[in-house]
Amino acid sequence: MLNTYTQYDAAIATCESIFVKKTTDYGTAWRVLRTISVVDQLFIKALRIRTIQDLKTQKIGDDILSEFKGIVNYAVIGLIQLELNNPTVEEIDATKATDLYNAQIELARATMLAKNHDYGEAWREMSQESFADLILVKLLRIKQILHNNGITLISEGIDANYIDIVNYAAFALILIEEGKH
Repeated sequence: MLNTYTQYDAAIATCESIFVKKTTDYGTAWRVLRTISVVDQLFIKALRIRTIQDLKTQKIGDDILSEFKGIVNYAVIGLIQLELNNPTVEEIDATKATDLYNAQIELARATMLAKNHDYGEAWREMSQESFADLILVKLLRIKQILHNNGITLISEGIDANYIDIVNYAAFALILIEEGKH
């Protein structure tokens, strides 16, 4: 599993680099996004991956790799927004935004390590199509939780679904990097 830790950190580092650069370019305009808006952004990206997979072609530049990176970053933004609990027109200092990003990544990484232990790295045998489908399932679950006013009877909350989305996308990035997808 030592390789998984290194690969996970490398995949996340590429996502964080994009997050930092986009924060420099755009500031933290994403602070205005409510949960449903973050979910819709993620849904668009996951559905685009699925469409490219199904059609085996694409017409615009962003490839599947970049879409999975975008999924990691939007899921982290979703986690940050849940933590801050007040979507608003507010600029956050780039250093604070990066610190918030890293705190959520640490939570996702800890979850990955625990689940990876229990599941024995089953994700290494999964298809890229499954990662896209599972991300879509998680997004539909979040939409249902929102429809239920955030209340669940026995299920995990929105945050747990975002964490799983981060990790599914990171796994897809690792397998793409290995040339398996």
